[in-house]
Amino acid sequence: MGAPDRINSIPAGAIVFLFNHDATHQLAHTAGILRALAGKRAAFPLVCAFGTRAIGQGVRDIVGEEAAARIIWFDMGLRRAGPVLRLINRIAPTERLARLKQHAAELRNAALIVSPERTCLRLKREWKAGGPQIIFVPHGAGDRSVTYHPDMANFDVMLVSGQKVADEMLGHGLASPETIAIIGYPKFDLIDTSARPSFFDDDRPVFLYNPHFDPYLSSWYRHGHAIINWFAFGPGRNFNLIFAPHIMLFRKKLHISPEYRVMKQRPDLDPRWQGLPNIHVDVDSQRLTDMSYTLGSDAYIGDVSSQIYEFLCRPRPAFFIDTHWRQGGGALPYLSWSAGDVVPSADALFPLLPGFRERGEHYRAQQQRIFDYTMSASAQSSSERGALAILSWMEEGRFPS
Repeated sequence: MGAPDRINSIPAGAIVFLFNHDATHQLAHTAGILRALAGKRAAFPLVCAFGTRAIGQGVRDIVGEEAAARIIWFDMGLRRAGPVLRLINRIAPTERLARLKQHAAELRNAALIVSPERTCLRLKREWKAGGPQIIFVPHGAGDRSVTYHPDMANFDVMLVSGQKVADEMLGHGLASPETIAIIGYPKFDLIDTSARPSFFDDDRPVFLYNPHFDPYLSSWYRHGHAIINWFAFGPGRNFNLIFAPHIMLFRKKLHISPEYRVMKQRPDLDPRWQGLPNIHVDVDSQRLTDMSYTLGSDAYIGDVSSQIYEFLCRPRPAFFIDTHWRQGGGALPYLSWSAGDVVPSADALFPLLPGFRERGEHYRAQQQRIFDYTMSASAQSSSERGALAILSWMEEGRFPS
C-alpha cells in the first residue's frame, strides 16, 4: 500500500514532524523516530510536514512504504515564491520563514511538533500565546556555541544524543532535568557504521576534508585551496583525498554568520582538481549526509563541524584547523578538538599528515571517551527510545523512567 496523498490541513491533536529546510541533512536525525512511532499505531495522528518535494521524498525513503501509509503528509510548499524571495534565500533562510508564516494556522492544530532545528521557534511569535509544544531533536551533536543558543530555551522539550549535550543544555539554563531526555543518535539507526565505502581504485590512505560553512569558523575560506592543492599537486599526491564539506557550504555564494557578524564570499572550486585520480570532490550529493565519507576515510581534516562525532564512531586520526581561537590559552573551545592535533593554518598541518597513524594513536583513548560522552548507546535503538519518550510525554507529561 502506498503513502496517502498530500493534504492541506493538519488534524487536531496530531504529532507533527516538521522538516522545514532547503537541504536534506537534517532528515536522518528525526525521520527514524517518525518511522518508529508509525510502527506503534499510536492513538495520535502522525503528520510529516515537509518544505520541499525533495525533503518529502527523502523522509518517505527513510520511513519506508509501510510506515508512510500510516503517516499524513502535509505539503508546506509556498503558494507564491517569487524571484526576489528565492534570491534572498541564497543569503538568509527567507523561504523557511515564509513557509512557517504561511502555514502557522495549520501547524497550530498539532498537539506536539518535533523539529531538528530552531527556525521553527518563529511559530511561537506567530501564535503569540498558546499553541502546541515543540520538541527539539538536534541535527548533530557538536560543540559550537550556536548549539547552545539562548533561543533554545524556548523549546518545551529536548531529546538529545548523550550526556554531553544534556549537561550543556542544563548548564546553559536552556532546559530542566524534567524536560530533557537522552535517546542516543537516531541517525546511527539508519547506517551500517561498520561499512567502509570505497571511492578510489587503489588502497592508499584516504583523508577526508570536511570544512564547515560558517564564514568565521570555517577553514575553507582561507586554507581550503592550499589543503586540496597539497594532495593534488604536492607531497600529498601519495594519499587520496575526499573533499566533502558541510552540505550548506556550496548552497550559497555569500555566507553570513549572524552569530559572529561576519560575511564572506565562498571561494569556488579549482577546475584543475577535476579528473585527478586521488581527489574526490563532492559538494552537493546525498553522500554528504549519509556518512559515506566519514565511514570511507582513514583520517579527518576539519574545523568545527559536528560530523567529527560521526567520524569517531570508529576512532581514527583527526586534525583541526583553528581559524579564530588561535590557541589563545586556556581550555579548548570545543571538546571535539581534544580528539586530534589543532593547528593554526594549512602550512602547520602538512608536516603532521605523513605520520597521521602515529598521531591518531596518541588521541585514540580520548576519542573514545568523548564519543561515549556525546553518543549514548543502548540495547534499544535511538529511534525507539525517541518514540517512547514522545509517547510518554504526550500521554503522561513526563519521560519514561
